[in-house]
Amino acid sequence: MFLGKNLQYLRGMHGGMTQEKLAERMDVSRQTVSKWESGEATPEMEKLFALADLFSCKLDTLLRTDMTVWEDIYSPVRMERVAPFKMARYLMISPNPEDDVNRYMEDWAKRNGLSGDALKMIGWDFPHVSQEQISRFNLHGYVSAVVLPEGFDTSAPGVQYAQQEEADYAVVTVKEPFIAPFERIPQAYKRIMGHLQATGFKEKARENVLGCFEYVHVVDGIEYMDVYVHADGVARADIFTNYSFSRA
Repeated sequence: MFLGKNLQYLRGMHGGMTQEKLAERMDVSRQTVSKWESGEATPEMEKLFALADLFSCKLDTLLRTDMTVWEDIYSPVRMERVAPFKMARYLMISPNPEDDVNRYMEDWAKRNGLSGDALKMIGWDFPHVSQEQISRFNLHGYVSAVVLPEGFDTSAPGVQYAQQEEADYAVVTVKEPFIAPFERIPQAYKRIMGHLQATGFKEKARENVLGCFEYVHVVDGIEYMDVYVHADGVARADIFTNYSFSRA
C-alpha cells in the first residue's frame, strides 16, 4: 500500500501543505497524520474518502498507485502573470475537433505569414455542446487560437479576433501529454485545482480573460503541454513570474 508515501507527495504538490494543515483539514492531530505517513496507522474509511476528495484523486489510486512516479510527467504547480495579448480564434464541433481546428488554424496562420517561431497556438475545450450531440453523434467542441504578434493586421478573414487581458494563472507542465491524453491532461487540471483548493482559492470570472487554456510546445525534441487555469485572487503577488505569449 502506498498511502503514506502518497500523502507526503501530495502535500508537497499542494503548495507544500504541512502535516499540521492536513491534520486541520481532516480534523485529526498532527501526530495522527504522521502515523498515516509512516504506516503506523491507517485512516478510517471516512477519512480515506475525505483524503481522496481533498487531493482530487481516486481512492484506489491513493492507496495502490505510487504517485511519486508522476514527478517525471508533471511539473509542480507554478503561478504566472500572463501579459495581455491578441488572438485569432476558431471553434469547431466535430468527432475530432482538436485536430480539425488546429489544422484549420495552422493553415490560416501559414496563409497570413505566421509560421515557425512566429506561430504560437493555444486551445481549450468548448463546453457548450448538447448531451444529444455528444451521445448520438459523438460530437465535441474545441477552440484553437493563434497568438498574434504586435502589429498584425487583423483584417485577415476566416477567424474571430479577441483580446486577452493581463491575468494570473496556475500552471502545470505535462511531459508527452498525447501518449495517454485522456489520463495525463485531465490529471494536470486536477493537480492545479487541488493546489488552488488547498489554499481556499475561489475563481472570479473576468471578461476578456480565459478560464483555462493549453499551450503545446517542443523542447529538445520532446513534446510538452502547459495547462493554464485562471487564478486571479491569489493574495501574494510576489509568487508570480511574468510571462508574455506575444514575445516569448
